[in-house]
Amino acid sequence: MFSIGLTGGIGSGKTTVADMFSARGVTVVDADLIAHQITAPGGVAMPLIERAFGPDFVTADGAMDRAKMRARVFTDPAAKAQLESITHPLIRAESERQRSEARSAYHIVVVPLLIEAGERASKVDRILVVDCPVETQIERVIQRNGFPREQVLAIIARQATREARLAAANDVVVNDSAATLQTLQREVDLLHARYIEMAAAESKPHT
Repeated sequence: MFSIGLTGGIGSGKTTVADMFSARGVTVVDADLIAHQITAPGGVAMPLIERAFGPDFVTADGAMDRAKMRARVFTDPAAKAQLESITHPLIRAESERQRSEARSAYHIVVVPLLIEAGERASKVDRILVVDCPVETQIERVIQRNGFPREQVLAIIARQATREARLAAANDVVVNDSAATLQTLQREVDLLHARYIEMAAAESKPHT
């Protein structure tokens, strides 16, 4: 099935744009949402995480302690690799399951680190980047999460650069400080119509 990889830096507005596509009946597979589900109380990743990192990284209700884990993996590359070795295969498996069950004309896969993943990008037909200036990202994340500026900068430094994302993009939604919900809706409407046409053309038998 025709698929769109939606990506963008932290604070760019990926979820806002993904929700707009979802409101138009498009199946949206969100890697971040899946990551939260598998590390929630009773999540399939939790026994493996507790075994690897110990009970200090599990909250009283059985979820992963995100604040502690965030601090650990930011200062310990080996711990980051260990966590990813647990969560990434589970996220991929659930993403593939949801994609296989998609019934819309096309589907969207929201992957924050799509560009960084390299080979993952080849599993989508087009890459849609939600873009905004870095300073706008910083302001939004500080306002949304309450992170100190230094922490936001550290997160951004571990992601692909804005230039790298734009270079890989087939389509771009601009969500800078001048963007409104109305302008985003119009951009999504145009892309939605285009993607339906592309999906229909893709599904036609080649002669």
